[in-house]
Amino acid sequence: MKIRVVAVGRDRSGLYAPAVDEYAKRLGRYLRFELVEVPEARKLAGTPGAKGEEGAALLAKLGPRERVVVLDERGDELTSVAFAERVRRWMERGQDVALLIGGSDGLAPEVLARAEERLAVSRFTLAHRLARLVLVEQLYRAMTILRGEPYHK
Repeated sequence: MKIRVVAVGRDRSGLYAPAVDEYAKRLGRYLRFELVEVPEARKLAGTPGAKGEEGAALLAKLGPRERVVVLDERGDELTSVAFAERVRRWMERGQDVALLIGGSDGLAPEVLARAEERLAVSRFTLAHRLARLVLVEQLYRAMTILRGEPYHK
């Protein structure tokens, strides 16, 4: 099984990328993990076309058999333990999972239609690069919970 985070944009600030990289490295001890970035729709930013362009880029990165889970503020908000249980179920199915994070304009309807699940990182509105960090940390935490390791207290 492989878990991929497919996200719009890069962390040009340098604030989040080092932490995301650290958790991605840690995740590699438990499962195959990959972070895939697609470009932001800069020319169309703030217009209805931005979601469509970014959505097409996200969909182009998906495998036909991958389970698609979108990060959406209207999705299920889980505790860390409940998220670990969700990850366990994905692992039992043996199906690759792609977790999608949209850009600042949100996710295109076509992306939402392709999703099999919707998860919320928080009810707070987060910068999407911060949401990426939270998601990758929670994936790492889920693996330590499933292994009974002391990271999660």
